[in-house]
Amino acid sequence: MPFVLLPTWRAESISDITAEFLKQQGVALLMLDFDNTIVPYTTNVPTVQVKRWLEQIKESAIAVCIVSNSRKGRVPDFCREYGLPCITHARKPFSDGIRRCLQQFQVPADKAVLVGDQIYTDTLGGNCAGVRTLLVEAIDNHNIWLKLRHVAELPFIAASKNRRITK
Repeated sequence: MPFVLLPTWRAESISDITAEFLKQQGVALLMLDFDNTIVPYTTNVPTVQVKRWLEQIKESAIAVCIVSNSRKGRVPDFCREYGLPCITHARKPFSDGIRRCLQQFQVPADKAVLVGDQIYTDTLGGNCAGVRTLLVEAIDNHNIWLKLRHVAELPFIAASKNRRITK
């Protein structure tokens, strides 16, 4: 697949993504990054709004899986608590974890979307694996490394300004 740094779509947060929108796009599998997409790096506790959103998505006919590069136990702990399957050590932007998820759910790449907050891992990894990508704004760039990464992503964020979805 091509080396592309632009997401298919953009949204302010995951709670802006509706099951109706995903169904209109033919999405059967929603892959979600964890850190700074669902919760900040500093907690495992989602906001009330994100909890509600997760329940609504789980009630739809769309399969949901967390696909995270994390090696920490907090991702599987979160997934057990909220009844979500997960793939950890995904190694994004390499497509290993994304492909494992597609195989696990037996969904073709063109029926899946990867949602994440980072261009260089989530968007690039999803695009290289042949899945559509949806970039959300990071919840909290709480340290200098995350802030610098965000600055490096700004040209691609600006180039994708017309790809924003609406609620």
